[in-house]
Amino acid sequence: MPTVVVEGQFRFVVNTRENSFEPPHVHAWVGNQDVCRVELNGGTFMEPPPAGTFRNIMKAYTKYAERIRMVWDAIHGR
Repeated sequence: MPTVVVEGQFRFVVNTRENSFEPPHVHAWVGNQDVCRVELNGGTFMEPPPAGTFRNIMKAYTKYAERIRMVWDAIHGR
């Protein structure tokens, strides 16, 4: 699971082994915990982030969305 970017307390990770039916997404980690996923086509949360982190995760994701997508495409080839 390569870490694509670290922004403050958040780490964005693209898993190398995902189910083919899942849309392109990145996992957002806080510390040692995978807290939520962001869908890359629409930039929306796939499940609710922890309370009080919604805005900060989205701000960090948006800043690096292009880089995250490039890594996801390179790994998954879709």
